[in-house]
Amino acid sequence: MNKEIIKRAGEIISSKSNYVGGGMEGYAVLSLIDENGYPSASALTIVKADGIDWITFATSPDSNKALRIAKCNKASVCIASSEYNITLVGTIEIVNDLETKKSMWLTPMNNGAHWSGYDDPNFCVLRLNTEKYNLFFADDGSASTGTL
Repeated sequence: MNKEIIKRAGEIISSKSNYVGGGMEGYAVLSLIDENGYPSASALTIVKADGIDWITFATSPDSNKALRIAKCNKASVCIASSEYNITLVGTIEIVNDLETKKSMWLTPMNNGAHWSGYDDPNFCVLRLNTEKYNLFFADDGSASTGTL
């Protein structure tokens, strides 16, 4: 049962990654600790993921998120709707190597004003590596909490 719930959560996350626009369908809420020790949440586009094992987002190295991660790398991601709640907790890292940035670059990013391309020094990847999870599905009441 646990493996089925984890697989189902991974499929939902996968369906929301490689986001191409059209509302909030490709977003997750990332929670970090701010410079004063308080939680701070931001809605971010999901770039890519591997089930519930890891999930990535795009930002700039000088963003509030990156600056907070540099001070405290503990984070939580929540992806929710009226049908499910997927909460992942773990450590998050800032990834700047060109190979990873290229593999995480999505075509819609070409249309934005944020970055000129995957090699833009103002583009970086945030990668949450899941350590704990809390999963719930309303349709059948299934739930699972655990560690990876």
